[in-house]
Amino acid sequence: MSIQLQNKRSADFPSTTMSDLVFLILIFFMITSTMVAPNAINVLLPKSDAGQQLSTHNIEVYIDANKFYYVNPQPNSAPVPYEAILPLLREQVQKDFSLQRNVILRADKSIPVEELVKVMDVLNQLNNELPQEQRYKLLLATEAK
Repeated sequence: MSIQLQNKRSADFPSTTMSDLVFLILIFFMITSTMVAPNAINVLLPKSDAGQQLSTHNIEVYIDANKFYYVNPQPNSAPVPYEAILPLLREQVQKDFSLQRNVILRADKSIPVEELVKVMDVLNQLNNELPQEQRYKLLLATEAK
């Protein structure tokens, strides 16, 4: 009487259950990642691979490393306080008759994002006072890499 061993191992791998599990996890992460909304303004400062030169009829707002503000500065112009930015921008609006209106924000690399957002708020106040076709676009100036 011969004794046969019944402990043969199967060479099959249960791939269907594993693929089902992977797809369920994938669907779970896809659904949960779309529900997450970022709570910050994404601003990448201050380098750019490709840039375009803009016309000279733009309003420029500078913020230097000491958080001093300048609106369309001349060679020896003095900094202006934050509260004076909106009246100075209103003056520039009276002089600007171009079709493409831009405010270029040139900020030092070390300036915190809060300072940039404050200037963006001022421009938003100005745009709320203007008709739709006369509103300004905000451009963040960068330097080439």
